Amino acid sequence: MAKKDAPPRWDRKMQQRLARGEAAALGELYDRFASLVHGLAHRVLGDERAADGITRDVFAHVWEHPEAYDPKQGPLRSWVATLTHRLAVQRLRATETAALTQGSGGCPEELERKVRRASVAARADYIVTSMPTPLRAALDLAYFQRRDYRQTAADLGVTEDEARRRLRLGLQLLSTAHDVGAPGAPPGYGGAV
Repeated sequence: MAKKDAPPRWDRKMQQRLARGEAAALGELYDRFASLVHGLAHRVLGDERAADGITRDVFAHVWEHPEAYDPKQGPLRSWVATLTHRLAVQRLRATETAALTQGSGGCPEELERKVRRASVAARADYIVTSMPTPLRAALDLAYFQRRDYRQTAADLGVTEDEARRRLRLGLQLLSTAHDVGAPGAPPGYGGAV
């Protein structure tokens, strides 16, 4: 059995391959995380082209600075998501600040509210995509397909008590989306905006 705080083997090997300059490693990393990166960036920025730019920036940064990832701090997925969030928020602030100085934007407090809303939404997206499949499936059935817990249990082939448990756990995880540095936050990559 591996030590509890040991990073996943794939994460360590990927970092080593990137540090050696293996282009195939970057391709694998892109295949695994591109949709996560683009989705988080789009959630923060609300703009397809800007999300494309952030996606390029994230993978360029990972390629150029693989040593910036510290496996002791948490999974590679969390580090990539945090990097995406940080770059997207920087882009949002720069764009909104430029709009403020040109007189077409709102006040600085409005900008901070917008950044906070985008951050919470991006964190909620990340939590949902990271949660175990049974919890995500139960939430999908109950909230997006409007099934009650009995129908959810039947659709999943589990007991009603199990369906309620999965829904409760999924909602508990989602409730941490607005908490900075919440217990569900990736270790060492707290939700600082």
